[in-house]
Amino acid sequence: MTLAMAMGVGVAGAQTKNGESKAAEGPKSITLEDIWTKGTFRTKGVYGIRSMADGEHYCTMSRTGIAKYGYASGEKEGDVCLFEGAGVAFESYEFSADEQKILLSAGFEPLYRHSGVSDYYIYDVKAKTFTKISENGKQRLTTFSPDGTKVAFVRDNNLYWMDLATLEEHAITKDGKVNEIINGTTDWVYEEEFAITKGFEWSPDSKKIAYMRFDESKVKEYNMQMWGKLYPEDYKYKYPKAGEDNSVVSLRVYKLESGKTQYPQLAGRENSVGTPTSGEWEYLPRFQWAKANTLAFMRMNRLQNHMQILTINTDKDGSEPDATLYDEQDNAYVEVPDTWQFITVGKGKKAKEQMLITSEKDGYRHIYLYGMDGKLVKQVTSGNYEICDVPGIDVKNQRLYYTSREHGAINKSLFVIGFDGKKKKCLNYSYGVLRDVKNQIVEPKQEAYEYGTYNATFSSGCKYYICNYSSWNCPPRYTLHDANGKLIKVLEDNQGYWGNLSDYGNLFKFYDSFTTSTGVKLNYYTIKPQNFDKNKKYPVLIYVYGGPGNQQVTNSWGYSDFFWYQMLAQKGYVVFCFDGRGTGGRGAQFKKQTYKDLGRMECEDAIEAARWLGQQSWVDKDRIGIWGWSFGGYLSTLSLLKGNDVFKAAIAVAPVMNWRYYDNIYTERFLGLPQDNAKGYDENSPLNFADQLKGNYLLIHGTGDDNVHFQNSAEMVEKLENAGKQFEFRIYPNKNHSIYDATGNTRLNLYQLMTDFILRKL
Repeated sequence: MTLAMAMGVGVAGAQTKNGESKAAEGPKSITLEDIWTKGTFRTKGVYGIRSMADGEHYCTMSRTGIAKYGYASGEKEGDVCLFEGAGVAFESYEFSADEQKILLSAGFEPLYRHSGVSDYYIYDVKAKTFTKISENGKQRLTTFSPDGTKVAFVRDNNLYWMDLATLEEHAITKDGKVNEIINGTTDWVYEEEFAITKGFEWSPDSKKIAYMRFDESKVKEYNMQMWGKLYPEDYKYKYPKAGEDNSVVSLRVYKLESGKTQYPQLAGRENSVGTPTSGEWEYLPRFQWAKANTLAFMRMNRLQNHMQILTINTDKDGSEPDATLYDEQDNAYVEVPDTWQFITVGKGKKAKEQMLITSEKDGYRHIYLYGMDGKLVKQVTSGNYEICDVPGIDVKNQRLYYTSREHGAINKSLFVIGFDGKKKKCLNYSYGVLRDVKNQIVEPKQEAYEYGTYNATFSSGCKYYICNYSSWNCPPRYTLHDANGKLIKVLEDNQGYWGNLSDYGNLFKFYDSFTTSTGVKLNYYTIKPQNFDKNKKYPVLIYVYGGPGNQQVTNSWGYSDFFWYQMLAQKGYVVFCFDGRGTGGRGAQFKKQTYKDLGRMECEDAIEAARWLGQQSWVDKDRIGIWGWSFGGYLSTLSLLKGNDVFKAAIAVAPVMNWRYYDNIYTERFLGLPQDNAKGYDENSPLNFADQLKGNYLLIHGTGDDNVHFQNSAEMVEKLENAGKQFEFRIYPNKNHSIYDATGNTRLNLYQLMTDFILRKL
C-alpha cells in the first residue's frame, strides 16, 4: 500500500439507459435531503446475527421475523419465528439455552443515551405463541437464566427474577428509588464512561444472581428544563462532575433457593463519606462469573491508574475476596480491558482455567493469559501495533481470533493465533474483488491482502464466521467463511450501490500524512472537488475530533458525513481530517502524552495542520475553517481562538467549554482531580480566550443534552458577549447530544444550518 492513496467510489463513464455517458452529462448534485431524509446513500446489511447452539446454523432478524440459515452453505433453511399476527414491532431477540423459547423486546423508550425500558415477550417455538411476560410495566435488561427456565430484569430501580413456568415475579430488592438507589443496572456516568448498563449476571448454574447496587444519594443533581408545555417540566438526574461525589457502589450475590444475599467487600468504602480522594478504591467497572461458585470483579481507584481483579467464593458466607488475579498500575491511567474472559487452556488432564485479558502495559494493547493463581502464563500477541478486539475464542482447537492495527493505524485486520502465540495467520481478503467478470465468486488468494476495516461474528465453537468489511472505497460487505478464512458465500456486497453512486461522479478520499514542526507525523485524509486543479486556490474545512484514544482517519466506510463532505466538495471546498497527538491506534505513549494537559497539544496540532495546509499551492490560506462535535467542538472553538491568525471560521456542536463541567470518570481519567491539577483544567478552557475571537463562529447546542450540558455553551455565550464579540448561536430545544430525531428532519435542519454558514463565512 502506498503512502498516498486515492479511494474512489464512483464509476467513471458509466452508461445511461440511452447509452450516453453520464460523465458527459455531468454528475448529479448531492443534496442534504439525499443524505438525511431520502436514504439515497443508505447501504444494505445483515442484521441481528445470532449463532445457534449447534454451531452449524445462524439466525438473522428482519421486520417480518427470525430466519434460520446454514453456515455450511449460507442458504436459508426456514423461519424460526414469524412476527405476523403478533401485533407488535419487535426490536431484539435472544434464545433460551434449548432454543425452544425466544425472548423478544418491543416498545423501547430511552432513559439515558444508551439505555431504556421495553416490553418483553416469550415466543414458544413449538406452540408458535407470543406471551407478554408482565403487565406490571416495562422492564430493563430482561435476560434468560443459563438453563432457560427463568428470566431476570430491572424495573423501577429494583431487580426481579421470574419463573417462566408460572410467570410469577419475585422481587430481589425493594429499596430502589429514582435518583437515590439503583439495583441491577448502573448510574448515568457508568453507562456513559465505562460502557456498562447491565448490572446483574446469572451464575452458570442458574442458582445465583450477582448484581450491582448504586447509592447515588450524595451525587449532585443536574436539572434540565424540557420545553413544549405551558409550564416547562424539570428533568433531574444524578450527574457527578469532576471532583464531585460518585455513587457508592457495592456488589451483592442473591441465592434463589434460600433467598439470602451475600455481600462481598469490594473496596472497604461502602459507607464512606467526605471529599473524594485518589487513593481509595472507587470504581467497579466490570464483574463476571469465573465459574458457578466463583465471582470475579474488577476495581479501580479514583484516578483510574490502578486496577485489580479479585475473586470471591460465593458458596461461603464470608465477604472477603479469596485471591487477587491481576494488578496493573500506570503513570497516567489504566484502560478498562476491552476483553476479559475465563477460558480453558489445554486438553485432558493438562486443561487449566485461565484468564484472558487485554492490556497496554507493554506500550501497545495486547492479549495476555493469566493463571487462576494470578501469575502470567503467556503474552499471546506482541509488537508495535494495537489489538482492537477478540471476537472469537476456539477452546476446542486452542486458538483465538482477533483484530488489530498491525497493517497500520488506519487499518483493522483479522487474525487467528494459537493460545500459545504460534501459527498466526491473517484472514483478510485477498487484494481485489471477490467476484470475477461473470459475477462468480472467486476464491481468495492469500498472496496480498485487501486492507480496510474487518469485524467478525463467530459461530458457537468458532467453526464459521460472518465478516463485515468496509474501506474508504468499499461500502460494507458481508461474507461467510469457515474457520480458516475460506470464503463460503457473499451474503451482501452492496453491488447495486455502485450504480447509484456512479450518478454522482467519482467520489474520492485521499490518504497521506504530514509532519509537524516538532517532527510528529500525523495521519490525514482529504476530499477534493472532482475537477480538482492543483493550480487553483481552494477554501478548506477541517474536521476534528481529537479526544483521547479516538480515531477519525481510518480505512472504513464514511456514511452520512462522507457524503456531506462530498457535497461541500461539489461546491468547491476541500475537506481535511487528521488525527493529532493523543488519538488512538498508535500505542499508549502516543495516546497518553496529553495526560493532565488536555487540549494544549491537540490545539497546537490543529493550528499546525492549518499552517501546513496554508503552505500548499492549491489552498487559499485566508479561507481555512474548522468544525467539530463534542470534544471536537471544544477543539474547534479553542483552535479558532488561539489560532485566530490562521482560521477564518469555526463551527462547534455540543462542545465542552470547561472540563470542570464534565463528568468525573472521563475527565479525571485524563486530567486527575481538579483540586490537584487546576492548571490542567483551566489553562486550555475556551472560556479564558473569548476575547481573542476574530473569525466567524457558529455555536450549536441542544438544551436536552444530558452528556455535555447546555451550561457549557451558555457560559461561552456570556463570555463572548462580555468581550464585545459577535457570533452566531443556534439552540435545539429538548434535543440531546446527538441533535437527532427519528424522522431525520432535525439533522437535516442542523446540516443545512452548517452548510449555509460555511457558504457565507468561509
